[in-house]
Amino acid sequence: MSPSERLNDLRAALRQHGVDAVVVPSADPHLSEYLPERWKGRSWLSGFTGSVGTLVVTADFAGVWTDSRYFEQAEQELAGSDVQLMRLKLAHAPEHLDWLCARLEPGQVVAVAADVQALAMQELMQNRLGACGLALRTDLDLVAKIWDERPSLPTAAVREHRSDKVSSTRRERLARVREAVAAAGASHHLVSSLDDVAWITNLRGSDIPYNPVFLAHLFIGPEHAILFVPPGKIPAELGRALGADGIVLADYGAATAALSALPEDTRLLLDPRRVVHALTDSIAEGVALVRQVNPSQRFKACKTAGELAQIRQTMRHDGAALVRFLIWLEHNVGSGGLTELDIAAQLRQLRAAQPDFVGESFATIAGYMANGALPHYRASAGRHARIEPAGLLLVDSGGQYEGGTTDITRTIAVGPTSEEQRRDYTLVLKGMIALSRARFPRGTSGQQLDALARAPIWAAGIDYGHGTGHGVGYFLNVHEGPQSIRPPAAGDSGEPLAVGMVTSNEPGIYRPGRHGVRIENLIATVSAGGGEFGEFLAFDTLTLCPIDTRPVERDMLEAGERDWLDWYHAQVEAELSPLLDESAQHWLAAACAAL
Repeated sequence: MSPSERLNDLRAALRQHGVDAVVVPSADPHLSEYLPERWKGRSWLSGFTGSVGTLVVTADFAGVWTDSRYFEQAEQELAGSDVQLMRLKLAHAPEHLDWLCARLEPGQVVAVAADVQALAMQELMQNRLGACGLALRTDLDLVAKIWDERPSLPTAAVREHRSDKVSSTRRERLARVREAVAAAGASHHLVSSLDDVAWITNLRGSDIPYNPVFLAHLFIGPEHAILFVPPGKIPAELGRALGADGIVLADYGAATAALSALPEDTRLLLDPRRVVHALTDSIAEGVALVRQVNPSQRFKACKTAGELAQIRQTMRHDGAALVRFLIWLEHNVGSGGLTELDIAAQLRQLRAAQPDFVGESFATIAGYMANGALPHYRASAGRHARIEPAGLLLVDSGGQYEGGTTDITRTIAVGPTSEEQRRDYTLVLKGMIALSRARFPRGTSGQQLDALARAPIWAAGIDYGHGTGHGVGYFLNVHEGPQSIRPPAAGDSGEPLAVGMVTSNEPGIYRPGRHGVRIENLIATVSAGGGEFGEFLAFDTLTLCPIDTRPVERDMLEAGERDWLDWYHAQVEAELSPLLDESAQHWLAAACAAL
C-alpha cells in the first residue's frame, strides 16, 4: 500500500469512530527517540523517515511537523504525496496544537494513542485543546486498527553488561535509586525510559537499532523490584541472577494491572516526560504521584572515574579506526567510483576490527557537498552521491563499545575547496574551539554556554538550526539526557553541567544545495578548581582524531585558537601512534602537524 492508501484507511477509521483529527507522534511506550519497527506508525503512514516529527491527519489534511534538521529530507520524502511539510519554528514548541485549535470547530474530537503519549504531553494537549473547546480521546489507537501487518515485538535476548566494564553492581544502583526515591518523599518508583532501565539493571539488549537497550518497564519498591519484559528475552541463568538481586520478572503487558493494584498509601515517583499516559491512567485511585526527573537520569549522566577511563581507552581504539579510514579515503577519493555508501561501509568494517566493538551508535551520515547540508542525511541504495576529488565531505559516525559510546563528525576536504567553503569551515572550527576552551562556574547550564559556540558564526551573520551538544551514554544511547547544549527554551532553564557528564560539541553551517560543515568532538565536564567565587568547571576533550587543517583559513584564527588546535593534535598523535603501523604513523604525524 502507498502512503495515500494508508491515509485513506485512516480517514475511514476516523469517520467510523467519530473522530475529526488524529495525532501520530514519533514515539513508543517508552518515549524512545529511535523506535522498534512496531511503533514506526508515523513513518509508515506518511513516508517521512526522520526521527523527529508529528503527523496530524483530518478528513481533508495530512501534515508532518518537524524541525529544521529535517526540512530538506522531509521535502524530498514527502514530494508528490498528500502529506504537507509543516516547519517547526521553535524547538520544543508543539505548533500542531495551535493548528488544531485554529482549524477545528468547538466540539470536535482529536485522538492520540495513550501508549505513545507522555503524561506531560497529554496534560498539555488536554489543556490547550480544551481551552479551544476541543475534546481529546486517548482510548483509541487508530493506527493499530488499520495496520494489519504491524511488526511484532522484538525477540532478541537480553544480556549483562560485562562486569569488567561496569562501575557499580545492580544492587548498588538499586540502593542508590531507592535512597533518592525516599528523599523525594516517595515509596515506589516507575521507570519506563529504556536507557534508565538498562543502567539500573546493568543489562543490555538490541531491541532498538544502534541503542543497546531492551523493551521493559521497571517498578522499584522498597524491598523488591519488578522487571516487566516480553517473555523469553531473559535467559534462565540471568533470571536467577536478577532474582538474587531482588528483581522479579513479569510479563511486559502486565505493568498496567500491577499499577492498578497498588494500595492507596503508595507514593509513586515518576517522570511525566518519560512515562506514557497509558501507564499513568491505570494507576489506582488514591495513589499519590511524586513528579520529578528519574533520579537515574542524573546518576548515569555523571560518569565515574572508572567509566571515564574506559571511555578514554575506547576513544583510542575508535580514533585508530578513524585514522585508518582517513588514509583509505585519501587513497581512494580520486578513483572516480567512490560513493557515500562506501564511506559508511568502510567505517563499519574498520570499527568492527577494534576490541570490544558491539555495533554502530547510529546510522553513519556521509554527505558529499549538497548532501552535507542535510544534518541528518542518510545515503541509500536509491539515493546517494558519487564523491569527486573536490569540495567537502561531511562524515558523522559513531560506535557502541563495551567500554563506551562514540560520536564524531569530521568535515574533510576531498580536493580543492572554494573560498566560501573554507570560510564556513573555519567559522565552525572557531565555534567548536570556543566551547572546548570554556571555563564556567558550577551550576551553569548548556543553555548558557550555547552562545559561545555560535558567537563566531553569528558574527558572520550565520546560524544553524540544531543544538550544539547532547549528552552521550556509557555503552547506552548516543543521545542522552538530562543535559544539553542548545539555545534557551521558554520555561526551561536547562540542566546544570556536572563533573563526569559527557556531551557532544558540534556547531555547524549548512548551505542548502551547496555544502555543509560540522565538526564534532565529545567533551567531559571536569573540575577546574575554585576560590573565593566558588568552584569552576571546564571541558576535557575525549575524542581523538585529526581535524582537517587543509580547509582552514589560518588568518581567521586567533593565536589562542591556533594554540588549542596544535595542543589537540599533539594529544591525538601521542595517543594514537602506538596503535598504528609505521606508515599510518607517518600519515598521522603530517595530519597533526602544528599550524
